[in-house]
Amino acid sequence: MAERSTAAVDVADNSGDEPLTAEAVKATADGVDIQNDRAADGSMRETDGERRTVAPVAAPELHSGHKLARRYRLEECVTRLDGFSSWRAMDEKLRRAVGVHLLPADHPRARTVLAAARSSALLGDPRFVQVLDAVEENDLVYVVHEWLPDATELTAILAVGPLEAHEAYQLVSQVSQAMAAAHREGLAHLRLTPSAILRTSTGQYRIRGLAVNAALRGITSDTPQQADTEAIGALLYAALTQRWPYETDAYGLTGLPKGVGLIAPDQVRAGVHRGLGELAMRALANDGATASRQEPACTTPEELAKAVAAMPRIRPPEPAFTAPPEYQHTTYQQGSYGRHPATGLPTVQSLSVTPPPPLQSRTGRALKWGVAALLIAALGLGSWQLADTLLNHSNQGGNGGSPGNSQSSETGDSKKNPDPVPLQIKSAEEYYPDGTPQNAEGAANSFDSDPSSYWRTKAFTDGPDMGAYKAGVGLVFDLGSEHEVSAASIAFKFGGDHTTAAIYAAPNMSSSTPLGAMHKIAGGTTSGNQLALTTQAPVKTRYVLLWLTAMPKSGPYEYSGAGYKQAITNVGFSGPGSS
Repeated sequence: MAERSTAAVDVADNSGDEPLTAEAVKATADGVDIQNDRAADGSMRETDGERRTVAPVAAPELHSGHKLARRYRLEECVTRLDGFSSWRAMDEKLRRAVGVHLLPADHPRARTVLAAARSSALLGDPRFVQVLDAVEENDLVYVVHEWLPDATELTAILAVGPLEAHEAYQLVSQVSQAMAAAHREGLAHLRLTPSAILRTSTGQYRIRGLAVNAALRGITSDTPQQADTEAIGALLYAALTQRWPYETDAYGLTGLPKGVGLIAPDQVRAGVHRGLGELAMRALANDGATASRQEPACTTPEELAKAVAAMPRIRPPEPAFTAPPEYQHTTYQQGSYGRHPATGLPTVQSLSVTPPPPLQSRTGRALKWGVAALLIAALGLGSWQLADTLLNHSNQGGNGGSPGNSQSSETGDSKKNPDPVPLQIKSAEEYYPDGTPQNAEGAANSFDSDPSSYWRTKAFTDGPDMGAYKAGVGLVFDLGSEHEVSAASIAFKFGGDHTTAAIYAAPNMSSSTPLGAMHKIAGGTTSGNQLALTTQAPVKTRYVLLWLTAMPKSGPYEYSGAGYKQAITNVGFSGPGSS
């Protein structure tokens, strides 16, 4: 979701599956940390329209464990804003994670939200996050939509760095084509921000909140196609430069310098693809910029999609690996076999060195026989010397001679692996890319060598695998400087079926760095309290992420009730020793 406000809460019991009443919905929302609701340019305005003034309506104050329609169990609140709330929930009927927008039926925008959700559901385009249900029930209105646990927000991707040209091309191509299809059906988004764009593990871009996100916030526009086109241009600009194309900072990106206006992407960052930079300016021309090269501005997603299609295709970067050496064919007579570069068929290539002419006459024949006799004699002498050496070596070994034993001992010692070297951990921080920490203040307890202290997760009602409701939980450790890491030892508080963990080489300690940007070092599963991870090829890194994706079920303990949970009492890393 775009805004993340509340800290995660421990799983409550399931006594909240009774129908929720309007009184429960209208409880106060005091104390909730809410991020600013920003429009596409980062300011507190609506896209090409005015914010509707609504009477203050308390956001639904619900708790983890409540159920809607005795089916959707609320798990984690991710947004509380303007009288509505958004949740990650569990569809207990189909056993899958879903997202839920929830607001009172008497909310000024309730009817608009229902209409927008139902219209979006009718589109059925897989490039959009699908609306699964839109219901008014028991004085509540709620909209259920897909939840993609393997997808990453564009906000998190841009926090690491700008996109390379091929990836930026895929972004603007897929988003513009999807929005063109939506507008042909009369649907607009009006809130195309980096947090509304998701990149799946297969490289596809999905758009969430079509029509619904704008309806929840009361956003309207007299020129919806132009508004969405300008928003796509802003996304492309940010993808190329890692800067927001307005003076205001927004979505974790720094805005442009004040007073200079909109400048071309290649003036912000060196090496920007020229064609993509011009395309961003043509889409952003709606806000008063001058299109590069005097080309016409793109005012609709359809025009922008056609402009992308007219560009020369941008190929993906070459894979970063060294090809194995090509098989060298044996020479044959005066040529060697190769392959024609165009057809790939075998050809014969002439050698540059011409062989000497064959020997002729009686003298030449005598010389050839003489050379052959010398070669045969040399081979016989060499064979006799080799056999004699082997016999002497065998006799020395049989008589207990020291030379043979000494040589064997030295060879064996040289092949022994050196003892691993422990690596000192300087600090640790919790890694929570979904914006919800588990026990951030307890991160230092995970490597203090004290078995009575620990970093812990919260308890969850489903498990052991966490994929249905959370990608994982973990900690990032700082080794102080770069070291070769080849192994890790992890001590857990709870045993049982089962704990799955992996270690990754991380570029930093930020939770905004996506897991996909890290290199996996090793992984494993245990049903006990100890897990040792090793890798054959050490990886050089300063920061190491420990990532848990499955946890055993345990009974009540100091900090929570029964549930699927885990605690880490001690972590150690080691690297290869010197031989």
